[in-house]
Amino acid sequence: MKPRSAVLEAVAGWVPGEPVPNGALPAEWEVDDAWIRTRTGIEGRHRAAPGMSTGDLAYEAARLLVPEAPGLAATGAGAGAGMLAGTGTGARVGVGVGAAAASARAGGDRGVDAVVLATATPDHLCPGTAPALAARLGLGTVPAFDIGAVCSGFVYGLAVCHGLVVSGLYERVLLVGADVYSTWLDPRDRSSGVVFGDGAGAALIGAGRAGDRGELLAFDLGSDGTGYDLITVPGGGARSRSVAEPPADGDEFFRMRGRAVYQHAVERMTGSCRSLLRAVGWDAADVDHFVPHQANARILRAVADRVGIGVQSCVTHLDRVGNTGAASIPLALADADARGRFRAGDRMLLTAFGGGLTWGTVALRWPVTTTPVTTTPASTTPASTTPVPTMTEAPALASTTTEATTPEATTPATTSEAARPENSRATALDGRNGS
Repeated sequence: MKPRSAVLEAVAGWVPGEPVPNGALPAEWEVDDAWIRTRTGIEGRHRAAPGMSTGDLAYEAARLLVPEAPGLAATGAGAGAGMLAGTGTGARVGVGVGAAAASARAGGDRGVDAVVLATATPDHLCPGTAPALAARLGLGTVPAFDIGAVCSGFVYGLAVCHGLVVSGLYERVLLVGADVYSTWLDPRDRSSGVVFGDGAGAALIGAGRAGDRGELLAFDLGSDGTGYDLITVPGGGARSRSVAEPPADGDEFFRMRGRAVYQHAVERMTGSCRSLLRAVGWDAADVDHFVPHQANARILRAVADRVGIGVQSCVTHLDRVGNTGAASIPLALADADARGRFRAGDRMLLTAFGGGLTWGTVALRWPVTTTPVTTTPASTTPASTTPVPTMTEAPALASTTTEATTPEATTPATTSEAARPENSRATALDGRNGS
């Protein structure tokens, strides 16, 4: 019998509310559509409505893959303040359902045994958001926990789910990447305000056998804590609460040092991709689809160019939704699959970079999926919704002119081609990996 493996069974995505085009951004930011597009490749983004939290977005994405059960009430008793209230409207981005996952949704042989939520914007500092999500989904007392790898969270989450399944501990794990960045953006900070959007993506990771379509083949993960202050929310945690002085003005908001982040993002994702390609024995030309974290169009293009992957293989989604943090990769996957771009067995390379600093890459084979026509799911509060338009494959990558993570960072630092961090590991290798 072939060795046990973990396979991607299904993926889905959900974004809240109506699109917010570049032209609808605050006038005091003094930016226009052309200015934003040329610096970021972003045309619009979605914002969660007042009272809508990360847990709500995570629920909307997850319910596309998990049979809905009573769980917590949307309003009234059991839906305390800030607790998965289920308010607002939104739209499905797309859902691909594998044969095994379809069986689960229909009440087949096995359900969801555990829940992992990747987010940088939890509903509360304490407790984690995943247990409330699992309860609302009607999953009972299954183990549920959050992971905080910021924009690398979905790739880290895939690695965690892989371990839970391959070890034999669980048969199927629900992974959700969700972030509501709008809740911690400084209204005075246009550089972050034009880039980030809110969204959620969900995936089912189940047990399979080596060689199965959908198999998660190998991972490369890394971190560099010396850069912890490059992407941060300075206030609110134990560090700021441990001193007697009041927090500085603006410490409750998200901060990012764009030029430095650009350099690290390109170097780390490039090195991680190269290492993993060596680990699985693929050439860059063997990659059918390259799905990077949707941070900024210029970063995506820079990494693809350095790895040697052509623009025709790059999957992009940020032009319509912006940078959605841990949700960006599953949203891009769901959108592309809904448009019929992927075929069973396609070779996929997913890579991400986030605060911490963290980064990671995963190689997998695309599963057998049955993708229904993209429609708007029923909202917990009935209201009109607008389906997210389908995305173009590459124009956003080709249309940018500056190498910046944010519009403020218009002059990039030089990036090294020998970009392999010494403290990053590929799971298919036994030791440290140089570039």
